[in-house]
Amino acid sequence: MQLDIRNYYEILLMEILSDEGLLNELPENYVADLACITLNQVPPRYIHHLVDTYFYEDAQEQEQMRRELYLALEKSRAFLKSKLPASDNETTS
Repeated sequence: MQLDIRNYYEILLMEILSDEGLLNELPENYVADLACITLNQVPPRYIHHLVDTYFYEDAQEQEQMRRELYLALEKSRAFLKSKLPASDNETTS
């Protein structure tokens, strides 16, 4: 049996990365590392259908989740920047 469940934070993070233009301007491996580090900072929020989140959560809760992700993303970028060689930092800043 294959269940169709997803972590809603993954969906929100991909939206944020797309909105910020990071999916197109950063190397794929860097984005994958960035996403993993970011998602490890927030609790999982599993959903069955995307429409469920719009029905069961209010706008304030949605905005709080986005703020959490933006903060985690900022920390993740700083972490990766501190770990990469100087030449790699120039392309991922």
